[in-house]
Amino acid sequence: MDFISRLFGFQKTAQQPDIPFGRFSDAYKSDAQQQSFDRSLEAFEQGEYLKAYRDFLIFLKDEDAKVPNITWQETEDEIRFELWQGSQHITGFANAEKVKAESKVARADDLNVGFMRRLMEANFNLKFSRFALDADNNISIVFDTRTSDGSPLKILHALRELAIHADKQDDLLLSEFAMLHPSEERDHGNISDTEKEVKYAYIHRSIEAAFAEIDKGKPDPNTYPGSYAYLLLALAFRLDYLIKPEGFMMDLLEKVYAAYFTKNNLTPQVKVQQMRREFQTLLDRPKAEFFKEMYRTRSTFGANPAVPHGTFASFIGGELANMEWPIQQGHDALAFAVTQYVTGFTLFHQAPPKPDREFLHLFFQISESTFFRELGFHIPFTDAAGRLQKAEILKEIKHIVERNRAQYTRLRPNTNSLDFASYTLFGKSFLLMLKDLDLTKE
Repeated sequence: MDFISRLFGFQKTAQQPDIPFGRFSDAYKSDAQQQSFDRSLEAFEQGEYLKAYRDFLIFLKDEDAKVPNITWQETEDEIRFELWQGSQHITGFANAEKVKAESKVARADDLNVGFMRRLMEANFNLKFSRFALDADNNISIVFDTRTSDGSPLKILHALRELAIHADKQDDLLLSEFAMLHPSEERDHGNISDTEKEVKYAYIHRSIEAAFAEIDKGKPDPNTYPGSYAYLLLALAFRLDYLIKPEGFMMDLLEKVYAAYFTKNNLTPQVKVQQMRREFQTLLDRPKAEFFKEMYRTRSTFGANPAVPHGTFASFIGGELANMEWPIQQGHDALAFAVTQYVTGFTLFHQAPPKPDREFLHLFFQISESTFFRELGFHIPFTDAAGRLQKAEILKEIKHIVERNRAQYTRLRPNTNSLDFASYTLFGKSFLLMLKDLDLTKE
């Protein structure tokens, strides 16, 4: 049983597709990995640089990855390493004098002012690395430092910055500037056309359903823009988690979030319209462009910080109050959007404890069961008519508890509080159940 199956709770008897969801997180390091990092810091302080960097690379290695995210070769006086971040390949070396890492982002036929200015501006926001051009007109992002200044903590921050920016910029630059081409051909991560078609159809029908809810005009979007903001934000976070997009779509979904939360003089009504325009861009985009950005990736760094359960619980408590008015007024779709917003926001921005993450994935399996079945998953949590299947849901909650009980001995969700009368009431009661979990480690 692979890592995704163990993490998200598929039973061993069920043959589930090998399809990952959500953004990669490196927040779930094992005790052995943490000990490797501590040894790395100690060795560096003692001047044993190669030993320090070897333990550092062990710390970075994803123990659950089917295909290694990082490899290295060591000689008497040097370590050469390769790591992957999304679609980007990062190479580097460390010796007694210098540490250097580099990733080729794109190759230029012509030195266009547009992309050169973009990269110059990006350099102002980078703390450790910088974009550069090599003699063959390859756009690279580079980090280097003297070994005596290259503590494992500094290297960690530098490689994270380099890798995340390289992975984000490659597809964006290639889609915007015709004179740019891939520096290296991607030789892994292809997915079937069937999976692409399912995801493409889901993107379209999800956006169109949200637009239809807005166009009903009940309640008036100009009077209650906040309710529709929840609807569109929930849609953005849900698509990000379930589709796991790369390149243009990933960047656009981030723009949807920024459109609403950026502090400016725009009214909430205008911001909702701006968010809708971003989604319309996705509807207007050719299918072939979506398909080019649908592929598997392997990563070393995640952008989401680890957060304690208390942070997640406080977020639930602060947001669910906004369900009350639409529930009272009978606007179930808008009320339910709040629950999907809480779920999607958490998975997008944070790395909560593993039980929380597993429960949130279960919530998406329940609420988006049709999509999971179209991908080939066995999802017993709803029937063919979409009715919630209480016994199956309670069984899976129990499985999640059993998998995590060794670490979280006080994990005892109050399933008696769950309300199966509707998706909206279930979503509310499910999140309140998570809010009250005791994830104290003993």
